[in-house]
Amino acid sequence: MEKWNQTSNDFILMGLFPPNLKGLLPLLLIISLFVLACLGNSGMTALIFLDPRLHTPMYFLLSQLSLMDLMFISTTVPKMAYNFLSDQKSISFLGCGIQSFFYVTMAGSEGLILASMAYDRFVAICHPLHYPILMSKRICLKLIIGNWILGSINSLAHTMYALHLPYCSSRAINHFYCDIPAMLPLACMNTWVCEYTWVFVSKSLFLLVPFLGITASYGRVLLAVFHIHSKEGRRKAFTTCSTHITVVIFYYAPLVYTYIWPRSLCSPGEDQNLAVFNTILTPMLNSIIYSLRNKEILGAMRRVYGMFSSRKK
Repeated sequence: MEKWNQTSNDFILMGLFPPNLKGLLPLLLIISLFVLACLGNSGMTALIFLDPRLHTPMYFLLSQLSLMDLMFISTTVPKMAYNFLSDQKSISFLGCGIQSFFYVTMAGSEGLILASMAYDRFVAICHPLHYPILMSKRICLKLIIGNWILGSINSLAHTMYALHLPYCSSRAINHFYCDIPAMLPLACMNTWVCEYTWVFVSKSLFLLVPFLGITASYGRVLLAVFHIHSKEGRRKAFTTCSTHITVVIFYYAPLVYTYIWPRSLCSPGEDQNLAVFNTILTPMLNSIIYSLRNKEILGAMRRVYGMFSSRKK
């Protein structure tokens, strides 16, 4: 039984694994995935920054996706590992709020950045002559800033509401991070206001609308791909679009099941398993998918490696 100070404002994170040797192996696996994700996404961001040939709207947006993935996985895994290895489960009230804020910000902003990437490909393939105007660096910068601002505002509103709720004697969150839907059942009041706001604002603005935009953009793009006369151009466009679509599926599949699927049909165990996929596996896979399936990224790796190798000689 977890010892708990009833007068404390701290929360308890029940964690993902049992606090024994059986839980150590999967924890070490997750830490390994965390290291790979950090290396992959930080490397991708640095690569785009260092190689002038990648200073285009498409890769600027990709660098933001990598940055978001890096922050996404760093929000949950270090605290989960620390709690397991230190044999404690507590997280401070302020720490819980900060974790919730960054998690929801990344989750919302990433959906918007994926929609921006879909728009970029739509303009590049369907309206190539107007691309320098419709996707100038200035417009790209506005999209990036807008995505971060909207994600932050949405996250701040939900986090502040969750932290101002009166909580009952139990503050044990049945999760491995401060997930707001997992916190609401602990409140000593009816939380229907937050739940309905979550449905009509967050789910619509940050999941449904971007998803519809992404679907429409890539649907139009895939039709246009078949009208490209150059075989190499058709192959390049199809590879780029299929890569983006794969990442979109990895992002939306667990979120739709977790936050749109009726809560009565989801068990806490399923929520945690999907959270592992969304917060740990997806950030790692995104960098791998983009690096292995993009010849320009592979070429940039060789150029940057050659640049540093020549400096050492």
